[in-house]
Amino acid sequence: MIAEFRLPDLGEGLTEAEVVQWLVAPGDSVALNQNLAEVETAKAIVELPSPYEGVVSTLHAEAGETVAVGAPLIAFDVAGTEETPPAGASDAEEKAQPNLVGYGAAPARSGRPARRARRVGSPSMTADTAVLEAAPHDARPSASVETVIERPRSTPPVRAYAKRLGVDLVLVSAVVGDRVITRDDIDEFARRAGIRAEEAETTVSAPLTAAALADDDRELRIPIRGVRKHTAAAMVESAFTAPHVTVFHTVDVTATMDLLASLREDRSLAAHRIGPLAVIAKAVCLALGRNRGLNARWDEAAGEIVQRNYVDLGIAAATERGLIVPNIRDAERLTLTELADALKALAETARSGKTSPAELAGGTFSISNIGVFGVDAGTPILPPGQSGILAVGAVRRQPWEYRGEIVLRQMMTLSLSFDHRLVDGAEGARFLKDVADILEEPGRAMLLR
Repeated sequence: MIAEFRLPDLGEGLTEAEVVQWLVAPGDSVALNQNLAEVETAKAIVELPSPYEGVVSTLHAEAGETVAVGAPLIAFDVAGTEETPPAGASDAEEKAQPNLVGYGAAPARSGRPARRARRVGSPSMTADTAVLEAAPHDARPSASVETVIERPRSTPPVRAYAKRLGVDLVLVSAVVGDRVITRDDIDEFARRAGIRAEEAETTVSAPLTAAALADDDRELRIPIRGVRKHTAAAMVESAFTAPHVTVFHTVDVTATMDLLASLREDRSLAAHRIGPLAVIAKAVCLALGRNRGLNARWDEAAGEIVQRNYVDLGIAAATERGLIVPNIRDAERLTLTELADALKALAETARSGKTSPAELAGGTFSISNIGVFGVDAGTPILPPGQSGILAVGAVRRQPWEYRGEIVLRQMMTLSLSFDHRLVDGAEGARFLKDVADILEEPGRAMLLR
């Protein structure tokens, strides 16, 4: 019997997704919960597990095609679906259909789900096979290119990097074996094959000049989709809905930096990477408890201001797919070390492209660390549904008045944007001063409740 699998709802308010790549093909046998495809929503790249066990019949969309939620995505030839259900099974159990990632009934048989095997045919002198031929003998796969091998495992950023270098992941997989391919693996393969990464990067990303392009090639048109499309829509909605006000404050963070230096020397904290952002996150959570208007949202339909008694702290992260803002849930309950661990995990997940839609949903207040780019200050735009966002500038040694003398101190500029419908200037200034006081004298955190 043919069973259709329609694109499920992958997150709050998401109406479509783009097929990044198929992990199966027509004719493949698929086990229950085996990953079928990677799809990119407006928030994240998601792997879709199979709700059926059977044989792939039809792929209703090609890689790169956008599919609406509820539209047919893939069809299976499923055996035994017309059989009489076992005694005691209810009608609801018989008719239940999965509609979310992570669904799936009990498998009909045990055994580890097998990933699709990928066959590499006889090589022709394409760019990829030229790389193989150019590679030293010890960098070439020992198996014949006619051998059936598994589809290479890697993350979306790694696949994009390999594509820029012109390296086929199938060849890299044959060298490194059955494991997830990393960027270092690609660099090593490229080195042995005589490909210089910096030259490949320059070829792809160097500024284009009129002399280098024909008249009809002087513009590059990039489709607006995925994270970029979602971010643009959200920023336009926020900018033209919430009246933004931004205030700035330059802070002497020498005491905070000294504290962090002493924490790094503590062997009991060696497993934790406690940096300035963790201290700032803690300061923000404490300051939000005293200035609740910065942790609220404007409910236009109900005509109400909704103040939250919890902090889902958003951390803006720049990724290869664009800007995303994953959240640390109930951040106000975390200790400094727990916040540092959460920030580390959040960053690693974002870089790998595996941030889930659930981690991006909601958020009550956000932090944008623009200091990592060497920037001192800015006017951040509020994420929709939030009343405040704090931009953190770079730490710089500057001459500053300290105890009646001009000395070199470590300085940072904080930029707070807030929704003037919920927060007036006085409350915004108080919040920023509370954060600054903690950074100037970390011991003040002991006085806040």
